[in-house]
Amino acid sequence: MSDFLVVTTTHDDETKARELAAKVIGERLAACAQVYPIRSVYWWDGEVQSGDEWRIDFKTRAELAGPLGDFIKERHSYDVPELVAVPVVAGAESYLNWISAETSAG
Repeated sequence: MSDFLVVTTTHDDETKARELAAKVIGERLAACAQVYPIRSVYWWDGEVQSGDEWRIDFKTRAELAGPLGDFIKERHSYDVPELVAVPVVAGAESYLNWISAETSAG
């Protein structure tokens, strides 16, 4: 299992996405958050739907996945917020050390 993750969620509003990113970073649940626009196509309410969203990728330690996920779910406006964690299988040692140092209990 990887010691580091990229945790992804989306939001329907840029301001909400940036606010959530800042709150997560302020709580030291992630060292970095990247917010960028995307177009999503998905199945919801029995049909194909699409819409503009703002994706947030959080760089964090694997042991913070649970607290980070809980934090996001408690503050998210979606009925079913995206919450996907992908392991980091390789990375620059200095960058991974920075993630460790900049997250809670790092």
